[in-house]
Amino acid sequence: MPAFPTAALRSLLAVALVTLAAGCTTPQPPAAAMAPAPEVPTSSVYIGNSFFYFNNGMPGHVGQLIAAGMPGFRHRSTMVTISGSGIDWHDMDSYFRPNALGKYSFDAANNVVFNKIDRLFDVAVMMDCSQCPIHPQLKGVFTDYAKKNTEIARKNGARPVFFMSWAYQDKPEMTAQLAQAYTQAGRDNNALVIPAGLAFARSVALKPELNLYIADKRHPSLAGTYLAACTTYAVLFKQSPVGSSYTAGLDPATARHLQSVAWDTVQEYKR
Repeated sequence: MPAFPTAALRSLLAVALVTLAAGCTTPQPPAAAMAPAPEVPTSSVYIGNSFFYFNNGMPGHVGQLIAAGMPGFRHRSTMVTISGSGIDWHDMDSYFRPNALGKYSFDAANNVVFNKIDRLFDVAVMMDCSQCPIHPQLKGVFTDYAKKNTEIARKNGARPVFFMSWAYQDKPEMTAQLAQAYTQAGRDNNALVIPAGLAFARSVALKPELNLYIADKRHPSLAGTYLAACTTYAVLFKQSPVGSSYTAGLDPATARHLQSVAWDTVQEYKR
């Protein structure tokens, strides 16, 4: 795979930064009487497709990073995925219905725990299909449902967050296109954006021999999922993953590289 040029990556990050700074600030609290979600979320729902559920689920890796970096902090997460799905396949309203998602969980001893939930989720992390936001026939659907679904999230007291997906391994030009689409969605809807796609491009530029993909050139390898998880952790929890003891079984040098890439990308993107 050809490396994404470092100069081009820096230019892209600068463009994304300007766009984001122009209008993507802290989301407004919902109009309902519910108190605004806390800055550090205690619960999250991940709404997407196979990019989330590969490698035993990206949210699980985020949870391990939380456990390693924020000892004692309790965080509940739920993953709602449909294989191959676009953002319009999901019934967002149903995910916030009472006494459904997150009603119970299991502790370390496998005992069922019935959760007392005042707010179902603090954040709702959403992604579209891997090429939908930039596909000529589907990008309008992305725009419409980004707005619709952020409104549903806010109505239910959750902060909307968009997960910027990555380019296909053999189509690196998708990086800039997806970055533009997700950054614009963040700006239009006053929502956070997780720049996972930019983190992938940065890693490829710095360490092209590290394969972030499986054979289909679309879905993530374990290293790719770990990079996405580190980037998500950095955005949602405002914590650096650099030096985390959780490495997902990757060798320490590889894990450290991915941790640094995630943190550097997030810091550059949000400025």
